[in-house]
Amino acid sequence: MSDFDVSKIKAVFMDIGGVLLTNGWGHESRIEAAKVFGFDYEEINILHNFIYDVFEIDSISLDEYLNTILFHKPQDFTKEQFKEFMFAQSVELPQMLEWLKTWKRQIDLPVFALSNENRDLNDYRIQNFKLHQLFDGLFSSCYIKIRKPDPRIFKRAMEIAQVQPHECVYFDDRPMLVNAAKKLGMNAILHENFETTKNILENFIRK
Repeated sequence: MSDFDVSKIKAVFMDIGGVLLTNGWGHESRIEAAKVFGFDYEEINILHNFIYDVFEIDSISLDEYLNTILFHKPQDFTKEQFKEFMFAQSVELPQMLEWLKTWKRQIDLPVFALSNENRDLNDYRIQNFKLHQLFDGLFSSCYIKIRKPDPRIFKRAMEIAQVQPHECVYFDDRPMLVNAAKKLGMNAILHENFETTKNILENFIRK
């Protein structure tokens, strides 16, 4: 249940990976990639952790990221084959996205994405899943050049949307990021499943 005044809310923010879609390139996907392509997961994961924060704020390209973690040495597969696998890891989570697109047409509030996304996967997910049908704007780390849980990304999003912390509600599936938003005074809610989040969002539908 929510403990905020719905009538005071002026904007809705939500994460993408873990709420609407699977994580674009989470550890489960990297483990699966190691099985499919036959490389050492632990080896590439060390390099991934070293470079991924830089990748998500768009300081390096997808090609540069892949050159760092995999293609610094010969592989039995091509970079294009690996990219195709990466993109295919993005899948809709059950029910949420299609319901939200219908819900968006029944409310008067702007809805924004607030997520850590690298540019290539971010652009693919926007286009492939038609996220523009839900979001009025996307505060992605690759655009803002800051990634969660850095408080500056939340502050920048609220500044651009012209809302105060108590005037917005934010959904995320990770407790740490929910707590980061709460520290700023945002009405932050942990997304646990479709039904609980749906029950909260239904309060915003025009009567």
